[in-house]
Amino acid sequence: MIIDNHGRTIDYLRLAVTDRCNLRCFYCMPEDGIQFLKKDALLSYEELLRLMRLLAQEGISKIRITGGEPFLRKDLVSFLENLSAIEGINKIAITTNGTITLRHLDALVHMGIRSFNLSIDSIDKARFEKITRRDSFDEVWSCFEQMSAREDIELKLNCVVMADQNIEDIIPMVRLTQEKNISVRFIEEMPFNGDGKFNKETHWNYIKILQHIESTFGKAIKLDDGKNSTSLNYGLEGFAGSFGIIPAYTRSFCGSCNRLRLTPQGSIKTCLYDDGIFNIRDIMRAGATDNEIIAAVKEACSHRAKDGFEAEAKRKINPHVSESMATIGG
Repeated sequence: MIIDNHGRTIDYLRLAVTDRCNLRCFYCMPEDGIQFLKKDALLSYEELLRLMRLLAQEGISKIRITGGEPFLRKDLVSFLENLSAIEGINKIAITTNGTITLRHLDALVHMGIRSFNLSIDSIDKARFEKITRRDSFDEVWSCFEQMSAREDIELKLNCVVMADQNIEDIIPMVRLTQEKNISVRFIEEMPFNGDGKFNKETHWNYIKILQHIESTFGKAIKLDDGKNSTSLNYGLEGFAGSFGIIPAYTRSFCGSCNRLRLTPQGSIKTCLYDDGIFNIRDIMRAGATDNEIIAAVKEACSHRAKDGFEAEAKRKINPHVSESMATIGG
């Protein structure tokens, strides 16, 4: 079992399998992209499976696959099939932008992967193209429609709320939950955009988002958030689904954090806001034993920041949060 220095049990890993993405969302990376990793800089599937087996033995039971866009990595479905067979891993979830997801959906459901977070920051085609700098709305919307029509899938939509960009989408996205049993989560914008530019003055925090929703629909019904939820969850009278608000910049949920992050290049992050505790790829390739690998993970967790503010304050490589979310696992 992995327990950090604040007594929090770690049982959830966010695994970024690639930094590559076929969208160029302005809040995530510059328009001309970032310097993507070469193949040999990524943890191989063999290295990942070895590490996942070790972590599962130490109590990691849930893994979320992220990127970049995870389905851009070749042979991902085969990797997921092997991952799903590891004893102790009870749930695999996937965060995807939906552009190329549908072709793999049946295979994923067949192997027991039924939890999907679909990243979509606007349901207006013109605004979607402006935000993503790509003409991929039709593919993403088709993915949403087909996923939301299936009863064997747990679907959540992730929308980053940005002033002067997609505020007009908040109410229409909540309305999607009226007939569909899905969850729409509105995420506070964070400064992980690849260039460090971030306007705190116009920032929409979780309180402002909720007030905006309630100004249209009336008082929302507070739902149970769950033990380690990052989302404040709500329902509306007569609606089939629900909505949530994630205070990702306010960082009010850190006290119950149960997760680690593994970046595509093998950096272990004990907090989204730190700049990487150590590189597990390097120690694995240097010949570390299984015991040494787990010892290194536990050592990193024994000095874990209390919250995202402390983690940000302790950054050493780059004191200002500015890296692209695609490089650390969105």
